[in-house]
Amino acid sequence: MKKHLFRIFGSAVLTCILPLQNAFSQEEPIEAAIAVNEEILPNYHYEYIPDFTYEQIESRIKSMQNGMGFELNDRIFSFIQYYTVRNRDYIKMVLARKEKFFPLFEQTLSKHEMPTEIQYLSIVESGLDPKIKSRVGAMGLWQFMPATGKMYGMHVNQDIDDRMDPEMSTEAAAKYLKSLYRMFGDWEVALAAYNCGPGNVRKAIRRSGGKKTFWGIYNHLPKETRSYVPQFQAMLYVLNHLEEHNLNLEEPTYPIEYEAVRFDRAFSLDRLAELTDLCIRDLEELNPSIKRRTIPETNQSIAIRIPKAKSLFIKENLAWLSDSLGAKSASLATPSPLIAELKPLEHAPSSSDRITYKVKSGDVLGTIASRHNVSVSNIKEWNNLNSNLIKVGQTLYIYSGKAPSQPNQERLAENSSNSPKTSIVTGK
Repeated sequence: MKKHLFRIFGSAVLTCILPLQNAFSQEEPIEAAIAVNEEILPNYHYEYIPDFTYEQIESRIKSMQNGMGFELNDRIFSFIQYYTVRNRDYIKMVLARKEKFFPLFEQTLSKHEMPTEIQYLSIVESGLDPKIKSRVGAMGLWQFMPATGKMYGMHVNQDIDDRMDPEMSTEAAAKYLKSLYRMFGDWEVALAAYNCGPGNVRKAIRRSGGKKTFWGIYNHLPKETRSYVPQFQAMLYVLNHLEEHNLNLEEPTYPIEYEAVRFDRAFSLDRLAELTDLCIRDLEELNPSIKRRTIPETNQSIAIRIPKAKSLFIKENLAWLSDSLGAKSASLATPSPLIAELKPLEHAPSSSDRITYKVKSGDVLGTIASRHNVSVSNIKEWNNLNSNLIKVGQTLYIYSGKAPSQPNQERLAENSSNSPKTSIVTGK
């Protein structure tokens, strides 16, 4: 391929979007990008694709400021062509997901004093899909195999897979990559070792006669690893030069702000959503490591991320929620007394049956209902409550079925609570 006077295509062209299935797993990085003289087959929409030359790309790369640095060559250039011409939809998909994870990546890499450019490796690994699984069983944003994941504290069972947890997997990837850098003293070689393992890199170094750069050992690396680092470098270039290639930012998806709560019991996310009016999809998105919407006994201490918009309700109803979740969980044999089945009132409420109750600190509807032998739904109906949220000082009317001690006067119910507590963990 000649480096000078090379132009990709005319200004307005028809693009051909290739399938993405398994294209970006750790074991199967995209093979050599499509040859520049290959015929471009038509798709169903027009899109302006700016012309560019090898020299233009080279100049832009030289002006980039990053902690890793790289020089353009034909291999990297072919991947840049692929992403900016042949598979533009993939870049747009990545851009839509980018804001969900890059703040986490940058924070973690900065903490470990690593180049923030490494965050682009997750795009090559997973396309920023925390639930993606490769054909050989690698999982998550950073595509950890079970054994390697376990080395970094990520465990897997039939209900939980920590490799799909963005925070845990990002922390593990940073530690692993940093250890590889210490081993080889070169970030490109460390990335290669992340893909094919340090053993294969050492073998490539020996076969190359002791060379210790990626391009020095390139011909002695496994075939897929030869494409792996150039893909990363091409992605680093493209996402930093979107305007030059008319790659418009799609409507981004931002992370859901959350607080993490430990209920310390087995339960289902469906039940939690039912009790709190939370969207089950939000719970699944915030907790991707939970495989079957179920917190098992073996992982009952796991902290559950809940949307911050519901944090006040959760805090004010912790005891009631905890007991309700436990009672409905199939794994718990004994229902909680707070939400035990209550008998309906034997007659319609009358004014003589009414108790006036002032809500005090620590109260939840479950404890109030249990104390007065009525149901939560009764209290909500009598007081026109649309949710289980109550406030300190609020007046509740309860029809107990017993006449007040002084006729024609309402008596104030005493308030006492020994409800169990559920812990809250500060989230992002």
